[in-house]
Amino acid sequence: MNWIETFEPGAVERVEELGLDALAPGRHRLALRIVEDGMARPQRLPVIVVKGHAPGPVVGITAAVHGNELNGIRVIHRLLRTMDPKAVRGTVVGATIVNVPGFLRHERRMPDDRDLNRIFPGRIDGNESDVYAYRLTEKLISKFEVLLDLHTASFGRINSYYVRADMEEKGSADLARAVGAEIIVHNEGTDGTLRACAAERGIAAITIEIGDPQVIDRGKVRESRVGVRDALEAMGIVDPDDEQAARKAIECRKSYWLYTDTGGILEVIPGLAERVEAGQVVGHLVDPWGQRLRTYHAPESGVVVGKSTNPVASTGSRILHLGIE
Repeated sequence: MNWIETFEPGAVERVEELGLDALAPGRHRLALRIVEDGMARPQRLPVIVVKGHAPGPVVGITAAVHGNELNGIRVIHRLLRTMDPKAVRGTVVGATIVNVPGFLRHERRMPDDRDLNRIFPGRIDGNESDVYAYRLTEKLISKFEVLLDLHTASFGRINSYYVRADMEEKGSADLARAVGAEIIVHNEGTDGTLRACAAERGIAAITIEIGDPQVIDRGKVRESRVGVRDALEAMGIVDPDDEQAARKAIECRKSYWLYTDTGGILEVIPGLAERVEAGQVVGHLVDPWGQRLRTYHAPESGVVVGKSTNPVASTGSRILHLGIE
């Protein structure tokens, strides 16, 4: 018996620009040219476009801005696969792998070791990462009216299912509340992030954190797929379906990380999305002989947005991401 089953994938169109107006209503698989590698071969972004038969906004959903953050890729695949263009009002653009060089190398950063999500909108005449960010901004992000940017935690950390958004901007706040996250953190946007870049162009934008890096977590993918679909429903792009997020998020006006002040072997005690009280023990640090070096307490009451999972802690290592309601 042949244990390998093969399939013929659908056609993919290679494009130099994302000409959404010229696309007919329906589903399109595009390969958008961004830069060229050292062999003069184009590096192309995989893009799925579902263009509705009725007018409406252009919504972008991006994943893998960090090359090892993979859950968002599957969220886009599963969400857009279920969308019938005849029932869509507007256009949904899914950019499944934004950081193509990092994805191919199984790494968070670009090949020149820069964090792509800290250098937007890039520069037309900069170095490798600068030009990549600039062309992404001009060829992709500038086409959107709304942006949902999907991320995961970094290596050595885990996140709750949470959203970062400027909650003082109504469009972003409405989006953040629609996705059924555990926690929403108010954050105006750090300069250089894709979200901040979009917001500066008048695009309502949020960041959604979905699980851990370099894995596909089926449970987290399903939960966030339902949440993103709920956001599209709230915007009137698709009609409500039977899967609705019942959760109401804990909203935080700010958040920050606690860090170790010396090195050792770290144990973080509270769970994700757990509320902690001021003074509550949140972590211990011991030396290689098991002797207690530090006990860390919550400086104020809050909720656990994320935490370290790496026991090997140098001075200045992250302990816990504390959200303040």
